[in-house]
Amino acid sequence: MAELTAGVSWIAVIGGFVASFLLGWLWYGPLFGKQWAEGCGVELGDGKDMPAGAMITQALGTFCLAWLWGVTAASMALLTAILITVTVTLFIISNGKYVNKSDKAIMIEASYILAMGVVMFIFQAIF
Repeated sequence: MAELTAGVSWIAVIGGFVASFLLGWLWYGPLFGKQWAEGCGVELGDGKDMPAGAMITQALGTFCLAWLWGVTAASMALLTAILITVTVTLFIISNGKYVNKSDKAIMIEASYILAMGVVMFIFQAIF
């Protein structure tokens, strides 16, 4: 367990998590929400009926990715975090193609994962 916590900058992890989660709100809201919803065949609600399970899972996944960036930064292995982030992005693309999402929706989802990686990298570099 020590390798998962030793030397980790928790300020960078929490900051990267919060910033990335808020970026998701922008990404799937005002920035690309309408195009994403059309490409996935879903309707955007007014925000009051957000699926709790999806939001909780997104928060947990975002925290775990931020923690992963923290662990790899502490062990001077940030290329590992980049490789994992790219791998997750490729799985997002593959999954989207399997369920016939539009290419635009797939790219919105994939680029969000990459954007989270960039945000988390920046927080690790600063803190």
